[in-house]
Amino acid sequence: MKTSSVRSAAPDRARRLLLVLPAVLAACSTVSAPPAPRLDRAAPWALLPMVNHTETPQAGLRAEAILESLLRNGGVSALRRYPSSIGGDALFEPSERKGVDQAIDWARSQGARYAVTGTVDEWRYKVGVDGEPAVGFTLQVLEVGTGRVLWSAAGGRTGWSREALSAVAHQLLTRLSAPLVAAAR
Repeated sequence: MKTSSVRSAAPDRARRLLLVLPAVLAACSTVSAPPAPRLDRAAPWALLPMVNHTETPQAGLRAEAILESLLRNGGVSALRRYPSSIGGDALFEPSERKGVDQAIDWARSQGARYAVTGTVDEWRYKVGVDGEPAVGFTLQVLEVGTGRVLWSAAGGRTGWSREALSAVAHQLLTRLSAPLVAAAR
């Protein structure tokens, strides 16, 4: 009899865990990523610099690499990355916006219809015993011809102490860009 009561308790524990797990995982991230308008994935797209607002050198370049992969894997095949001659992620550069403006001009000259840009607001391991990875991003899709913002998203996420910072960044950028990839048909 005890054996059957132990067996029936296991599914109850599993159900409780399934109910609690999403709440625990959600506590680790905050995301605001509304549905994106319908976008043409076959149209020319440009990946512009992600402005680095952190103290971590090249965090913008790292985030751009992940985002480029996500967009390409999501079917945005006509994606061009801004040239390296346009200042992407300079350490302690106060005029990052100038680089984005130059990249928008470059995207116009390339005939891009959409441009994806954003910011890296956090990219670090937290100080403390556990040293959890923490990342924060904003994303925007611009209509290159007008400069109008068509869609934007923002989010932050912390991971567990044994997770890689790049893995946490990939998870957050995947979640942030999901509505964008879904809207690109």
